[in-house]
Amino acid sequence: MKTQGKRVAVIAALAVALCAGSAQAQVQVSGNATLTSDYVWRGSTQSDGDPAAQAGVKVSSHGWYASGWGSNVSFKPDNGAHTEFDLVAGWSGALATDWNVDVNLTRYLYPGTGRRLDWTEGSATLSWRQYAWLQVAHSSDALAGGHRGTYGLLGARLPLGQKLRLEAAVGHYWLDAAQGPDYTHGQLSAIATLTPTWELRATVHDTDNAARRLFPGAAGGRFELALQGSF
Repeated sequence: MKTQGKRVAVIAALAVALCAGSAQAQVQVSGNATLTSDYVWRGSTQSDGDPAAQAGVKVSSHGWYASGWGSNVSFKPDNGAHTEFDLVAGWSGALATDWNVDVNLTRYLYPGTGRRLDWTEGSATLSWRQYAWLQVAHSSDALAGGHRGTYGLLGARLPLGQKLRLEAAVGHYWLDAAQGPDYTHGQLSAIATLTPTWELRATVHDTDNAARRLFPGAAGGRFELALQGSF
């Protein structure tokens, strides 16, 4: 709990530092909103297959940023979690021509659960020209299970004209044996641009049998339809 407290303090300190410098540096504020038929995260539903409403806001300056994001959630059996809030602090920028990196710290919060489900994860994402990306994330308390876990995701994007693109990704979660088996998941999306700020995304998700054993009833083949907006 002391380690988690320090991590939360780091996130808060970065956010405060960013806001404190707003008077002297150009600050950008952006946001997003999503209506989805199923909130699927790393291969398993977080809303018990039901629709979810999601929204987030991001404040950034000179590569540094802090953001907050929220969604309704529902788990079976009911563990008291009905809302998820993610607090993120990090930095993103160019490493070289065509190459970018994003490094951040995320705190997952589930109000009403007495902090039983809250946990923290560090993540780094390397991307190439918006066409491919590799993410590696690690936590000493993965999924609030009290054990270490490392997650890797490899993704690719294929434009099909001005208003349509395909995205595919494969992820693998290495979990401590005391918590559960390692598992793999994949997803394929078709995204249509409706307006400059709105997109319609159709995604097919699937997982291996290890995920089905670890998250019975929540993992496996799933279809998700989402309307996403940004401002």
